[in-house]
Amino acid sequence: MTERVLVNQLKGLADGPVSVSGWVETVRDQKKVQFAILRDETGAVQLLNPATRPSEDGSEQDAGALALTDLISNLATGTFLTVTGELKHDERVKLGGVEIKIGALDVAAAALPETPIAADSGMDKRMDWRFLDLRQRRNNLIFRVQTTLEHAFRSYWIERDYIEVHSPKLMASASESNAELFSLEYFGDQTAYLAQSPQFFKQMAQVAGFGKIFEIAPAFRADPSFTSRHATEFTSIDAEISWIDSHEDVARMQEELLQTAFQVVKDKHGAEIEELFGLEVQVPAIPFPRIPLAEAREIVKSRGYEIPRTDGDLDPEGERQISAYVEETYGHQFVFITDYHPEIRAFYHMRDEETGLTKSYDLLFKGVEITTGAQREHRVDVLIEQAKEKGLEPEHLDFYFDFFRYGAPPHGGFGMGLARVMMLLLGESSIREVTYLFRGPTRLAP
Repeated sequence: MTERVLVNQLKGLADGPVSVSGWVETVRDQKKVQFAILRDETGAVQLLNPATRPSEDGSEQDAGALALTDLISNLATGTFLTVTGELKHDERVKLGGVEIKIGALDVAAAALPETPIAADSGMDKRMDWRFLDLRQRRNNLIFRVQTTLEHAFRSYWIERDYIEVHSPKLMASASESNAELFSLEYFGDQTAYLAQSPQFFKQMAQVAGFGKIFEIAPAFRADPSFTSRHATEFTSIDAEISWIDSHEDVARMQEELLQTAFQVVKDKHGAEIEELFGLEVQVPAIPFPRIPLAEAREIVKSRGYEIPRTDGDLDPEGERQISAYVEETYGHQFVFITDYHPEIRAFYHMRDEETGLTKSYDLLFKGVEITTGAQREHRVDVLIEQAKEKGLEPEHLDFYFDFFRYGAPPHGGFGMGLARVMMLLLGESSIREVTYLFRGPTRLAP
């Protein structure tokens, strides 16, 4: 038995017998020769077969060669097969400088002749047939980049003695507010909620004395938004650290984390990203620019845009405008917007005693918010009063307040959307393109 070889290993092998497996991408059936492109999870290779056609004069021909030619002629795009044959290095072959002369084909699973999606299919159609859409080399790279990015995040934290946690996604009460919650029946008359974030449990880890923690896990928002950056289920990247002086300690950790991870992505995938996505991965310099929210709003206004929101926050166009200003002024793709008013922040954000503003930030990347971070309020009496100000019933959050009744260190952290980072890193127009299987208000399948 000839051992299966991955396509990206072929160039390093000597000419001779080889076996590769994958799916048929294209077939060119010429009179005297047949070419097929076979792709596996690592790349594509050209297959060659000298075609044997039925004799016009009725003379006897090699039945096996005729059968192989006929089999190749009828291969449908997407058919999974194994080919054994002779590997040959040839610089004239544009696809990797190697080709395989087919000796035998073993079809593992034939595909239907008509493919339900094409290169010009719309996004909804492609999402309906996502398993076919993902076969493209470009889409395959998205998830290799995602794997590298997540591994780089984990490596950064683990090398600095962070603890990875896995918090529950079924909760008895809201983690932030009663809005945007998915509820479900839980053993009879109980109601459970899908977690909007691991916020409460990240903070519990600080009270438990873990010191520094992180989590990469699903989160759920019952948000009926149909924008390019919203989903009802998404992957949240969270970190929380103890013994901080302010939200600045959190921001410094996050900018260093992103710089480190982007460098790893650039080193491993930069050339291929440039080839397939037409952009160069920019490793951000640190520190990232910081602009207080009030100043950011004035800058946006000076650029000719009036923010229609009445709560004092930036809207999406405002975020694009301030990011354009930062790009023009500092040559930077990231900016921390700081000093948010308590009315537009969560009740657990600590407030500055002098200004009354929260010790929090949003991080924008290429004009899109990817993160909210803050120092948390760890004094239980203050925390309860701030919850009341938000219209929350303290008794419904008593389990959370208990965390702080037995001693809590000053702490803070952030939550960051993985899909948004990936979308902006690769210059895509929607998180649907960089989400393995997207979930939104009208999509629960496949």
